[in-house]
Amino acid sequence: MPALLDLTAMADRCVQCGLCLPACPTYRLEALETESPRGRIALVRAWEQHTVAPTASGDAHLDHCLGCRRCESVCPAHVEYGRLLVGARSAQRRRRPPGWRQRAIEHVTARPALLSALLRVYRHLYPLLPARLRPIPRPPRARPDDGIVVPVPGAPAPESIESAELFVGCVARGYEARVRAALARLCAAAGVRLRVRTGQACCGSLHAHAGDADTAQALAARNRAAFAGSDGPVLTLASGCHEAVAEALGATTVDALGFLAERAPRLAFAPRHERVALHLPCTQRNVVGSDAALHALLARVPGLEVVVIDAGFGCCGAAGTTMLTDPTRAARFRRPLLDALAASGATRLLSANIGCRLHLAGGTALPVQHPLEFLGDCLQAPSHAHSGPPT
Repeated sequence: MPALLDLTAMADRCVQCGLCLPACPTYRLEALETESPRGRIALVRAWEQHTVAPTASGDAHLDHCLGCRRCESVCPAHVEYGRLLVGARSAQRRRRPPGWRQRAIEHVTARPALLSALLRVYRHLYPLLPARLRPIPRPPRARPDDGIVVPVPGAPAPESIESAELFVGCVARGYEARVRAALARLCAAAGVRLRVRTGQACCGSLHAHAGDADTAQALAARNRAAFAGSDGPVLTLASGCHEAVAEALGATTVDALGFLAERAPRLAFAPRHERVALHLPCTQRNVVGSDAALHALLARVPGLEVVVIDAGFGCCGAAGTTMLTDPTRAARFRRPLLDALAASGATRLLSANIGCRLHLAGGTALPVQHPLEFLGDCLQAPSHAHSGPPT
């Protein structure tokens, strides 16, 4: 976490060229300098140098940042805007406590058992709740094997294959059982045994991005302990979790899409004559960089037509907790994407980040899936796919 003095040094790297402005979703929405990366960097520098006193208006401009880091991809001075934002919000949090919604979200996501229990209750009450009390889609029905990933029948014998671990996450624990099962099938077809370890925690990115560095570091420590002694790569499913998991666990962390793309020749997919819409989350494009791997995997499905949905301001607006703490503003970013989806003629929407999927699913009746769930459904039976040891 950047120290206070480091924030000034990091901000001083900005040359105020303005190339970040057209890349920034909040600037494109509001057309205000204060809603741009350049404006926020200037604000943080002024706060650190005590030339401008913090105000509610200034705090709001910092709060509005979605943390998409699109500005980093176009910055000629290579300003580490993501690190600067986290450091600025940590300083902000020390002088201004977060709201009750943010505190509640942070509390439950840091406690997997509590979160799972609340999601079960939410599932049962969902049909009875008014729309304003249904901020995210209804969780799927829990299954006895949720969180337990095993190879499918017909896969190579355990002694002849690779091994990989899976990071599960917090809210994904209750929403992604089908995704985990699909990943298990894909890995087994590629000659990889997938395992899930107990004791995992939230990745902590939600807390870090809100300035709660202490909780983020505690969650990272729990994940290091959970994966201690791992003899293979740790795969991540959510692009929004990947960086935090990688910082906690090191180079063994691999995005599941990239992992499978490297083993794609071992996979065989049945023809699928369908048009699907693809949403590429900001974290996938700007942090993980697995968008090319995803395109390569989808291109292996015969007959599949992929339409990339990229309308609007450059971000869906989910932005971690923003879709829950400021749903009206988040919906303004989401609307153009939903309109483009409706006009695309696609039968479903694919997105590789759990937060984006929950946010987008709240505005459409079409199925919204992780790409790996869809690819798992397209996978040919093991007898038609490669079943020998990896080469």
